[in-house]
Amino acid sequence: MTTRKNSGSATTKRRRASSTGPASERRDHLVKLAAELFARKGFQATTVRNIADEAGILSGSLYHHFDSKESIVDEVLSTFLDDLIARYRTALESGSDPRTVLSEMVRIGFGTLEPHRAAITVMQNDWNYLRQFERFNYLVKAEDEVEQMWVAQIKAGQAAGQFRADVDAKLTYRMIRDTIWVAVRWFRPGGRLNTTGLAEHYITVLFDGLATGERTSQRA
Repeated sequence: MTTRKNSGSATTKRRRASSTGPASERRDHLVKLAAELFARKGFQATTVRNIADEAGILSGSLYHHFDSKESIVDEVLSTFLDDLIARYRTALESGSDPRTVLSEMVRIGFGTLEPHRAAITVMQNDWNYLRQFERFNYLVKAEDEVEQMWVAQIKAGQAAGQFRADVDAKLTYRMIRDTIWVAVRWFRPGGRLNTTGLAEHYITVLFDGLATGERTSQRA
């Protein structure tokens, strides 16, 4: 795997590649094909030839759009993270109370399972491999930023008396995070619940619990 420094932010790189017309459409198509292969085979096991074969082109033709498969997965992951973080920021800037904001963040997370399914799968399967290379340092930075958002909101809810004060904010966030992202392994579009229904069900369990009020009273 060839490593190199990012020459700019993911947003800047995409802006340079966002020209309209057939070339741009072809490029987007290649990214989607590659993302599905990365998700299915794993990033390390997927070769440029695999991507080219899937697209029905010669390997050399792929280099007219990308200089390496690292550049492709870079775009897949940065697109997902840019979208996720932007949505989280919007929720945080709404001025709503912590419980309302946290509920919206849960909805945002589950809402990414369909449009960013491949990226989330790659993040889970290839995270430890990719993060060792300098060009993917932004993955760790994004993870830290997202964690700070969630933890701060949980602590705000505790300070406001909306959330229990005896739970660990960071541990709670990580349990929520893992519940959302692991769902990509078993969630299938077209099933009994869509991502909206899945999020609402989880919010109910998260805030209202599994036990009935009667059982809670008896235990107390």
